[in-house]
Amino acid sequence: MTQIERGLIKATLRGFNRAIILWLVAQKQRSGYEILKEMKRLTGQNFHSGIVYPLLYELERGKFISGKWAVRGRRRINYYSITDRGDELLKRLRELFEMPVREVLKDLLGEKETALRKKSTKRT
Repeated sequence: MTQIERGLIKATLRGFNRAIILWLVAQKQRSGYEILKEMKRLTGQNFHSGIVYPLLYELERGKFISGKWAVRGRRRINYYSITDRGDELLKRLRELFEMPVREVLKDLLGEKETALRKKSTKRT
């Protein structure tokens, strides 16, 4: 993979990081470490804590997620969960990905032939 290809992949994922974090904490309460690991599992990309934790703090300042400290052994761990405001934002993000963006994403993922492609092949 070329440097340009890696850069495009990182830039694309960077645009989805906040939405992915919201989606993850909507599923269940998670620590920052769990979020890091799950993002890697989902995307196949390594995410540095210096990227994820500032996003968590930003989402928490915006009251989209809330953190609750817990003690596990000698460690204190902040577990994040989605707030009502975060649920509303996640709902708006889902609406954003309705048609036609959903069709573009399905085509990008190779899931099906989109209406856009069908139209372009009819013209030729």
